[in-house]
Amino acid sequence: MRRLLTLILICALWFNFAPPAHAENGLARLTPCGESAAYQQRAKDFRNTTDDPESGAKRAERYAEALCGEDGLPHLIVDGRFTHAGDFLIPSILFLYVAGWIGWVGRAYLISIREDKNAELKEIVLDVPKALNIMLAQGPAWPLLAIREFQSGEFVAKNSDVPISPR
Repeated sequence: MRRLLTLILICALWFNFAPPAHAENGLARLTPCGESAAYQQRAKDFRNTTDDPESGAKRAERYAEALCGEDGLPHLIVDGRFTHAGDFLIPSILFLYVAGWIGWVGRAYLISIREDKNAELKEIVLDVPKALNIMLAQGPAWPLLAIREFQSGEFVAKNSDVPISPR
């Protein structure tokens, strides 16, 4: 019985019951939001989200440049083309840069306090001047510093330095 189920699973995966998805078909159904009647109807109901009384209208104007579906909602296009880089590619690269900056600064701070006599206390109560110095001095260049440390071998711990639990 087990072999039969395995054979059925192999055949199902081999012959792929699901048809392949084609992104081009999805893009063909999208229209610029400025030309979509459903979007124009929705744009009338945009609320102001800031103190600016025109913030809803400004947001509707910016979204009018995006591509909308039949429902009148803007869609993100994540297909790797540079024509849609502002939809996902640029924000994701910026996110990774900022996340790496935060991680690098935290790592550099922990390495810098490692030899202090109150290292455990400085992990709980931060030495703010030291942390700010690291954040402003090393943070922006973290990709270059990471590559340099990786090439020199400082970035990765040696196998002899990693403790192994007894079994």
